[in-house]
Amino acid sequence: DESWQALAQGEAPAFGPRDARVTIVEFSDFQCPYCAQASETVKRIRQRYGDKIHFVFRQFPLSFHQNAHISAEASLAAHAQGKFWQFHDKLFANQQKLDRPALEGYAKELGLNVADFKKALDNKTYAPTVDAELKLGEEVAVDGTPTMFLNGKRVSNPTDIAEVSKAIDDALKG
Repeated sequence: DESWQALAQGEAPAFGPRDARVTIVEFSDFQCPYCAQASETVKRIRQRYGDKIHFVFRQFPLSFHQNAHISAEASLAAHAQGKFWQFHDKLFANQQKLDRPALEGYAKELGLNVADFKKALDNKTYAPTVDAELKLGEEVAVDGTPTMFLNGKRVSNPTDIAEVSKAIDDALKG
């Protein structure tokens, strides 16, 4: 329970009220093809459930994905400018192009302050946050991506909207 509370706390990108009956925490990697599928599930969850749930996005860049860590840092730089979800969608739509120049291009496309964005990447401003979220994931036995928890219980197939919706519906009834 204490680990679960830690997952939902802090300033991680999120939507929905913190006091919702259902809280979902997803650990994700912007270079992971399965996470791209899960991002579509998240989009549909957001449309379907809106403010009935609280959804928290956590970074879990896998070490064998060359651009995953910098993409995670870049997403948090976008979050600092209020554009996390737009940046999230852009990264998942362009998984083959996640190098530094591409990330800066996406920042420009989305109307971010590019100078601040570049400075955050140059200074590795969000690297400690990404590393802390990796550690947090490891503490709750995340061993791959995507991994999703609903009210503290692992969702077995986070890419399947029907399965995730059933779990949400059951939790909302309960």
